[in-house]
Amino acid sequence: MARKKTYDYFGAMNQLAEYSATSAQVLKELIDDYSAEKFEEKSEVIHQLEHQGDEISKNTMNELFDSFITPIDREDIVEIINHLDDILDGLNATTYLFENLVIQTIREDTEQFLQLVVTATKGVVKATNEFAKFKHSKTLKGYIQEVNQTESEADRLYSALTKKLFTEERDPIEILKWKDVYDHFEAIIDDCEDAADVIESLVIKNT
Repeated sequence: MARKKTYDYFGAMNQLAEYSATSAQVLKELIDDYSAEKFEEKSEVIHQLEHQGDEISKNTMNELFDSFITPIDREDIVEIINHLDDILDGLNATTYLFENLVIQTIREDTEQFLQLVVTATKGVVKATNEFAKFKHSKTLKGYIQEVNQTESEADRLYSALTKKLFTEERDPIEILKWKDVYDHFEAIIDDCEDAADVIESLVIKNT
């Protein structure tokens, strides 16, 4: 009887991160050339990526249930998969947020915030890709630090944009809408940092 192929847990982590990075790039392209009428239609790409990510998460959990041996502890794999799934869920939720808030025009510097989301997700891709070699990697720590630095930059931008919003915007509805958007963007980048920090803690635990 043929032996069952070993499941690639690290590959699953990296694929989830890749889906997030792709979703972030698609989202930025939607914002760069924003049209409320076309946004919902174009968001389908992100919805499909989130669906594929859910399949990876489900398959990984099924494999954990059946596997006798895993490269790191089962609970550690569950933790990092859940954090990576949070990033993808947050990006997917952004499309519904823009639709539900009936965003018609994009405020100044929104693209800059989205670029930080893209940068953070790409940083997580690099970290997850290197995670499989964590015992000998000389670059993983730097990738994690890159994500942390992006999060710090996002905090500063969030503060500046929120202050500008409350200072210059006179429409209270627009203030509520965009405060929600900024909070959401910051939460996605926080999720990226959380994922990177979990990887860092697991490296320390397993070396």
